[in-house]
Amino acid sequence: MKDDLFLRGHKVPMTKEEVRLAALERLNLRTAKRLIDVGAGTGSVSLEAALRYPELSITAIERNPAALALIEENCRHFDCQNIDIVAADAPLALDVRADAVFIGGSGGNLPDIIDWALALLNEGGSLVMNFILLENYQQAFNQLQNRAVVELESSLIQISRLTALGSGHYFKPNNPTYLISCRKEQTHG
Repeated sequence: MKDDLFLRGHKVPMTKEEVRLAALERLNLRTAKRLIDVGAGTGSVSLEAALRYPELSITAIERNPAALALIEENCRHFDCQNIDIVAADAPLALDVRADAVFIGGSGGNLPDIIDWALALLNEGGSLVMNFILLENYQQAFNQLQNRAVVELESSLIQISRLTALGSGHYFKPNNPTYLISCRKEQTHG
Protein backbone atom coordinates (compact mmCIF):
# COMPACT_ATOMS: atom_id res chain seq x y z
CA MET A 1 0.00 0.00 0.00
CA LYS A 2 1.19 3.49 -0.74
CA ASP A 3 2.11 5.57 2.30
CA ASP A 4 -0.25 8.38 1.29
CA LEU A 5 -3.27 6.07 1.71
CA PHE A 6 -2.83 6.14 5.49
CA LEU A 7 -4.16 8.93 7.67
CA ARG A 8 -1.13 10.55 9.28
CA GLY A 9 -0.56 12.65 12.36
CA HIS A 10 1.99 15.10 13.61
CA LYS A 11 4.93 13.27 15.25
CA VAL A 12 3.30 9.82 14.97
CA PRO A 13 5.80 7.44 13.38
CA MET A 14 4.93 5.22 10.46
CA THR A 15 6.83 2.29 8.97
CA LYS A 16 7.37 3.41 5.39
CA GLU A 17 6.15 1.44 2.38
CA GLU A 18 9.37 -0.28 1.31
CA VAL A 19 10.37 -1.16 4.88
CA ARG A 20 6.81 -2.33 5.62
CA LEU A 21 6.89 -4.62 2.58
CA ALA A 22 10.20 -6.16 3.65
CA ALA A 23 8.95 -6.57 7.23
CA LEU A 24 5.69 -8.20 6.13
CA GLU A 25 7.60 -10.64 3.93
CA ARG A 26 9.88 -11.60 6.82
CA LEU A 27 6.93 -11.97 9.21
CA ASN A 28 5.79 -14.89 7.03
CA LEU A 29 2.07 -14.35 7.68
CA ARG A 30 0.69 -16.71 5.00
CA THR A 31 -0.16 -19.41 7.54
CA ALA A 32 -0.12 -17.27 10.70
CA LYS A 33 -3.16 -16.95 12.93
CA ARG A 34 -2.02 -14.04 15.16
CA LEU A 35 0.30 -11.06 14.75
CA ILE A 36 1.31 -8.75 17.58
CA ASP A 37 2.43 -5.26 16.47
CA VAL A 38 4.37 -3.44 19.22
CA GLY A 39 4.69 0.32 18.98
CA ALA A 40 2.11 0.34 16.19
CA GLY A 41 2.31 4.10 15.45
CA THR A 42 -0.19 4.85 12.68
CA GLY A 43 -0.99 1.14 12.42
CA SER A 44 0.50 0.80 8.93
CA VAL A 45 2.00 -2.68 9.54
CA SER A 46 -1.15 -3.95 11.28
CA LEU A 47 -3.43 -2.51 8.62
CA GLU A 48 -1.52 -3.81 5.63
CA ALA A 49 -1.28 -7.26 7.27
CA ALA A 50 -5.02 -7.18 8.04
CA LEU A 51 -5.93 -6.29 4.47
CA ARG A 52 -3.60 -8.90 2.96
CA TYR A 53 -4.62 -11.66 5.38
CA PRO A 54 -8.26 -11.14 6.44
CA GLU A 55 -8.27 -14.31 8.59
CA LEU A 56 -5.30 -13.04 10.65
CA SER A 57 -6.02 -11.76 14.18
CA ILE A 58 -3.90 -8.74 15.02
CA THR A 59 -3.09 -7.11 18.34
CA ALA A 60 -1.76 -3.57 17.86
CA ILE A 61 -0.07 -2.22 21.00
CA GLU A 62 0.57 1.51 21.30
CA ARG A 63 0.97 3.92 24.23
CA ASN A 64 0.81 7.33 22.49
CA PRO A 65 -2.75 8.75 22.64
CA ALA A 66 -2.36 10.55 19.29
CA ALA A 67 -1.15 7.33 17.64
CA LEU A 68 -4.00 5.33 19.21
CA ALA A 69 -6.51 7.77 17.72
CA LEU A 70 -4.83 7.43 14.30
CA ILE A 71 -4.90 3.64 14.43
CA GLU A 72 -8.62 3.76 15.21
CA GLU A 73 -9.24 6.24 12.37
CA ASN A 74 -7.20 4.14 9.94
CA CYS A 75 -9.09 0.99 10.96
CA ARG A 76 -12.38 2.75 10.19
CA HIS A 77 -10.94 4.22 6.97
CA PHE A 78 -9.93 0.75 5.69
CA ASP A 79 -12.85 -1.07 7.36
CA CYS A 80 -10.51 -3.43 9.23
CA GLN A 81 -12.34 -5.61 11.72
CA ASN A 82 -9.50 -7.98 12.67
CA ILE A 83 -7.31 -5.54 14.63
CA ASP A 84 -7.55 -5.35 18.42
CA ILE A 85 -6.03 -2.06 19.62
CA VAL A 86 -4.40 -2.15 23.05
CA ALA A 87 -3.50 1.12 24.78
CA ALA A 88 -0.47 0.11 26.85
CA ASP A 89 3.27 -0.02 27.25
CA ALA A 90 4.93 -3.27 26.27
CA PRO A 91 5.72 -5.62 27.81
CA LEU A 92 2.28 -6.35 29.22
CA ALA A 93 0.22 -9.38 30.17
CA LEU A 94 -1.57 -10.87 27.15
CA ASP A 95 -3.70 -14.00 27.05
CA VAL A 96 -2.62 -14.90 23.52
CA ARG A 97 0.20 -16.69 21.73
CA ALA A 98 1.47 -15.33 18.43
CA ASP A 99 2.84 -16.72 15.20
CA ALA A 100 4.54 -13.40 14.46
CA VAL A 101 5.60 -10.30 16.37
CA PHE A 102 6.62 -6.99 14.83
CA ILE A 103 8.43 -4.40 16.97
CA GLY A 104 8.30 -0.94 15.44
CA GLY A 105 8.75 1.01 18.67
CA SER A 106 10.11 0.16 22.09
CA GLY A 107 9.87 3.28 24.25
CA GLY A 108 13.22 2.48 25.87
CA ASN A 109 12.18 -1.03 26.99
CA LEU A 110 13.80 -2.93 24.12
CA PRO A 111 15.53 -5.76 26.04
CA ASP A 112 12.39 -6.54 28.03
CA ILE A 113 10.18 -6.31 24.94
CA ILE A 114 12.38 -8.72 22.98
CA ASP A 115 12.30 -11.36 25.74
CA TRP A 116 8.55 -10.82 26.20
CA ALA A 117 7.97 -11.17 22.44
CA LEU A 118 9.97 -14.40 22.30
CA ALA A 119 7.97 -15.77 25.24
CA LEU A 120 4.69 -15.00 23.40
CA LEU A 121 5.84 -16.52 20.12
CA ASN A 122 4.91 -20.04 19.16
CA GLU A 123 7.87 -22.23 18.24
CA GLY A 124 8.96 -21.39 14.70
CA GLY A 125 7.22 -18.00 14.93
CA SER A 126 8.73 -14.90 13.34
CA LEU A 127 10.10 -11.87 15.15
CA VAL A 128 10.79 -8.79 13.03
CA MET A 129 12.00 -5.40 14.25
CA ASN A 130 12.92 -2.13 12.61
CA PHE A 131 14.96 0.76 13.97
CA ILE A 132 16.32 4.08 12.81
CA LEU A 133 18.73 4.41 15.75
CA LEU A 134 21.99 2.48 15.45
CA GLU A 135 22.11 1.95 19.22
CA ASN A 136 18.71 0.20 19.23
CA TYR A 137 19.77 -1.98 16.31
CA GLN A 138 23.01 -2.99 18.05
CA GLN A 139 21.25 -3.71 21.33
CA ALA A 140 18.61 -5.89 19.65
CA PHE A 141 21.04 -7.78 17.43
CA ASN A 142 23.42 -8.48 20.32
CA GLN A 143 20.58 -9.68 22.53
CA LEU A 144 19.16 -12.00 19.87
CA GLN A 145 22.54 -13.67 19.36
CA ASN A 146 22.16 -15.02 22.91
CA ARG A 147 18.56 -16.24 22.57
CA ALA A 148 16.99 -19.41 21.17
CA VAL A 149 16.44 -18.05 17.67
CA VAL A 150 17.33 -19.25 14.17
CA GLU A 151 17.64 -17.52 10.81
CA LEU A 152 18.83 -14.28 12.44
CA GLU A 153 19.12 -11.79 9.57
CA SER A 154 19.70 -8.08 9.34
CA SER A 155 19.44 -5.49 6.57
CA LEU A 156 19.94 -1.76 6.21
CA ILE A 157 17.29 -0.27 3.95
CA GLN A 158 17.93 3.15 2.43
CA ILE A 159 15.17 4.59 0.25
CA SER A 160 15.26 7.84 -1.71
CA ARG A 161 12.30 9.24 -3.64
CA LEU A 162 12.40 11.29 -6.80
CA THR A 163 11.41 14.83 -5.85
CA ALA A 164 10.98 17.98 -7.92
CA LEU A 165 13.39 20.81 -7.21
CA GLY A 166 12.97 23.95 -9.28
CA SER A 167 13.06 22.90 -12.93
CA GLY A 168 14.81 19.59 -12.11
CA HIS A 169 14.58 16.56 -9.88
CA TYR A 170 16.66 14.88 -7.18
CA PHE A 171 16.36 11.79 -4.98
CA LYS A 172 15.32 12.95 -1.50
CA PRO A 173 16.51 10.36 1.07
CA ASN A 174 14.43 8.90 3.89
CA ASN A 175 16.11 7.85 7.12
CA PRO A 176 18.02 4.59 6.77
CA THR A 177 16.17 1.78 8.55
CA TYR A 178 17.69 -1.28 10.18
CA LEU A 179 15.58 -4.43 9.82
CA ILE A 180 16.19 -7.52 11.97
CA SER A 181 14.33 -10.80 11.59
CA CYS A 182 14.54 -14.25 13.14
CA ARG A 183 12.39 -17.22 14.07
CA LYS A 184 11.91 -18.73 17.51
CA GLU A 185 13.80 -21.96 17.72
CA GLN A 186 11.76 -25.16 17.73
CA THR A 187 12.50 -27.68 20.42
CA HIS A 188 12.61 -31.27 19.35
CA GLY A 189 11.21 -34.06 21.43
